[in-house]
Amino acid sequence: ICSHDDKECRGNSFSEILGGSCGSSPEKTELQDRGQWANKMEFLLAVAGTLVGLGNLWRFPYLCYKNGGGVFLIPYVLFLLACGIPMFLMETAMGQFTSQGGITCWRHFCPLFEGIGYATQVVVAYGTTSYIAIQAWAFFYLFSSFSAEVPWASCRNTWNTGAFCVEFGQANASSNRTAAANATTPLVLCLLLAWIICYFCVWKGVRSTGKVVYFTATFPYVMMVVLLVRGLTLPGAMDGLAFYLYPEPARLADPQVGNKVSERC
Repeated sequence: ICSHDDKECRGNSFSEILGGSCGSSPEKTELQDRGQWANKMEFLLAVAGTLVGLGNLWRFPYLCYKNGGGVFLIPYVLFLLACGIPMFLMETAMGQFTSQGGITCWRHFCPLFEGIGYATQVVVAYGTTSYIAIQAWAFFYLFSSFSAEVPWASCRNTWNTGAFCVEFGQANASSNRTAAANATTPLVLCLLLAWIICYFCVWKGVRSTGKVVYFTATFPYVMMVVLLVRGLTLPGAMDGLAFYLYPEPARLADPQVGNKVSERC
């Protein structure tokens, strides 16, 4: 540990001291000047935005119903307290301490663990491409909803076939399983739009992301509240909640439940 009387150690950051003791000549790495959040609110909103996503609307309710109903919340809370929150605090602390990305931050602690950073980036790449595709579908349905008649409301579209299309209220009980070849053109345009929006959200680093999160972090919470109020005001809502959250304690003995809980955390 460097003493306060050693002038050579004065001004060294704690991360530089970790790299080697005073008196030695460790190779110093020039840190790239990285952007900073404009204020604490932008950082908090960015963190809050990562807590709510599509999984909260369609993945978690499905897992809760399939894996024991209300009983699923018991192992979920335990995993959240034992693994989820500690890992979240570790990631944010490492990022703030090193001011580095998910790969280079490990060099300040254990260079051998740098592979964790590369593996994380691979997972992020797969997740990003899948979510972008989902957003393309969302844009497609959003734009289609502005038409006088939504395309999926009738069988009078170019890609429908008489044998596999049904209009509710008609005698035919089949379902639409076909799509025309030219139906992919709007989806490609929607996919391109999703990538363009994603690019402009991050192209200036936290300077642009910090402004975007004012909308992207708050809008999902608003929509969840709207959907919650809408769902609770529907006829039979309480019966549906009771059926959905009905506990099945026997499912706690199933290892698959713990596996699904760890995936969510």
